[in-house]
Amino acid sequence: MKKISLLAVVLLITISCKEKAKENMAETEPMEELKTEAVQEWITLFDGSSLDKWRGYLMEEMPAEWSIKDGAMAFTPSKEGGKNIITKETFTNFVLSLEWKISEGGNSGIFWGVHEDPKFPEAYQTGPEIQVLDDEKHPDSFVGEGTHKAGALYDMLAPREKAVKPAGEWNLCVIEVNHNTGQGKVTMNGVDIVYFPVNGEAWDDMVGQSKFATWEGFGKYPTGHIALQDHGDKVWYRNIKIMKLD
Repeated sequence: MKKISLLAVVLLITISCKEKAKENMAETEPMEELKTEAVQEWITLFDGSSLDKWRGYLMEEMPAEWSIKDGAMAFTPSKEGGKNIITKETFTNFVLSLEWKISEGGNSGIFWGVHEDPKFPEAYQTGPEIQVLDDEKHPDSFVGEGTHKAGALYDMLAPREKAVKPAGEWNLCVIEVNHNTGQGKVTMNGVDIVYFPVNGEAWDDMVGQSKFATWEGFGKYPTGHIALQDHGDKVWYRNIKIMKLD
C-alpha cells in the first residue's frame, strides 16, 4: 500500500513538473519571437562604422567627399559638387529614421523615390525632398512661405511648427512614406511637423502648384532610392535605419 502511495506521489510530481515546463515555454517562446521580430524589422543603413550600403548617384563607388568621423557620416564639399549619394537598395513603403546636423548657414536634403537615370543628372529631379537647413542663417529659410525651412516637404508644405535645433546640434528626423494608404509624415525631434499625400489627385495638385510642376520625372517613381544631398555645405548624418512597410 505504501509502495502504491509513493508511486502515486512520484507520478503527481512528474506531471506537475511537465505542466510547469509547458507554462514556462508558453511564457517565454512568444517573448523570444517578438524580440527577434523587433530586431529584424529595422534595416541599418549606417551604424557609424561602414558606408557599404551607399554609393554615389550615377556612380559605382562612394564619393571621397563622404567619410566617417566620430561615428557620423560626414560630408565635406569640394569644388566639383554634385556628389549626392543614394542607398544601394530601393524602397517603396517605409519609415526612415536618422539624425542630421548642419553647419552654420548650411543646406542639404533627404530624398526618397529617387530614380537613377543619366537623363536626370541630379537626385532631386525625381525624388521629393525633406529639407535639411540652418533656419537661422540660410536664405532659403526666409522664402517660399516656410516651404524651404528645415523639415519642410521642399517647396510644397511648410512645417506646422518649429521643432528644429540650431546649426551644429543633432536633429532626429523620422520620415514615413506609405503608398498603400497614400499618406506621408515628417517627425522632427518627436514633433509631427508635416503631413502630406504621396500619390493620387491630392499629390498631383500639390506638385502642380510647386516649382516641380513641369519636371518630367519628379515624384513619378513609388519605388526608388533614398538619397542625401551635396548642396555645397558641410553636413553630418548618423544612426540611419529604415523599416519596410507592407
